Amino acid sequence: MNLTENIREGLRSIQANMLRTVLTALIVTFGIMALVGILTTIDGIQYSVTDSLAELGVNAFSIQSKNNFRGRRRGVSEKNYPPIKYKEVMRFAKEYDWPSATLAMGTTLTGTAEVKRGSKITNPNITVLGINEEFIALEGLNIEKGRNISALEIQYGSNVAILGKKVFNGLYNSNDTINGTEVAFLGTKYRVIGVLEERGNFGGGSGGPDNTIFIPIVNANNQAKGRQLSYSLKVGITDPTQVEAAMGEATGTMRKIRQDDIGAEDSFEIEKSESLADTLEEISGRLRIGGFGISFVTLLGACVALMNIMLVSVTERTREVGVRKALGATTMRIRQQFIVEAVVICLLGGILGIILGIVIGNLISRLLDIEGLVIPWLWMFFGLAVCVVVGVISGYYPANKAANLDPIESLRFE
Repeated sequence: MNLTENIREGLRSIQANMLRTVLTALIVTFGIMALVGILTTIDGIQYSVTDSLAELGVNAFSIQSKNNFRGRRRGVSEKNYPPIKYKEVMRFAKEYDWPSATLAMGTTLTGTAEVKRGSKITNPNITVLGINEEFIALEGLNIEKGRNISALEIQYGSNVAILGKKVFNGLYNSNDTINGTEVAFLGTKYRVIGVLEERGNFGGGSGGPDNTIFIPIVNANNQAKGRQLSYSLKVGITDPTQVEAAMGEATGTMRKIRQDDIGAEDSFEIEKSESLADTLEEISGRLRIGGFGISFVTLLGACVALMNIMLVSVTERTREVGVRKALGATTMRIRQQFIVEAVVICLLGGILGIILGIVIGNLISRLLDIEGLVIPWLWMFFGLAVCVVVGVISGYYPANKAANLDPIESLRFE
């Protein structure tokens, strides 16, 4: 009896005990369904968030002033570095010529502005940011009404402003138009040219972009009136594989601009915008561990149930085993027959579990407003491999018991 015949015999045995087989396979189905379903959902969430992070500048790095702690750390006095100045970011924009790089510049003029429009006035907690024309896009912000600040308005420091959604809601009615309207803050009137989509409390500034007003960076520098502002840069790179090289080029350019001595540490901070992606991967890893834990418990129950069913099957077919041994079947072939039968039951349950897991995982993704169909090929093959392992583990002891039956005693069994 070869392997093919053993598989056929296993299927015939399954067909002869259909109800028992279905109930056993369903236990495996639920375990694999939990495994694949959870992992499909996680992959869907990760794909969606990763896609969103790309818009937020994950393939980017930022350059900002170094934090001055003004004290001693680990017994060593820390050097204080001056903040990055306006002329330095402007010089960097001229000298940094990395191909296809997008450069955003920004500075916080104040975090306690009070904004007025007619008789309406906001709380004195509005952040005013000076930006260039690339800032909105590189920060992943979207304009709901109006337009972005133009390069010409940046160049001439025009009195134009883009309002965060919370600021807009505090000064306008929901159906009001911004055309031809003005707001006043810091003793100056600004023409409103745009309103951002609501973002939530995420990002820089007090209350995030929703509680922020964006003005041209040249205008912000003029409004400082001699007060030293701290400027920052964000560089977006089209090719994510070139981020490290682009960072190296940017470091060299900024060190030259800041006149850092050879061998001395950088007088500024430069870092990749990957913290969100790293956090997402960490959370996804923990969720996967949870999914494996849930599936392991279910599959452990399936393993015990299947072993019990196979032991019953061996007892019921003792006489059959005796006949086969009398006809020349070897111990290895008898053992193989019962192991194959257990594996086939697991695979039948596993295939159904994979299908249900993909469907349920994608349905959950849709409920979370995640677009696209996720087919987790890796987890599908992993699930099938788990089914084979469960089948072998569950079937080995009953198969070994059947293989070691005495043929004469088996033939006498009633």
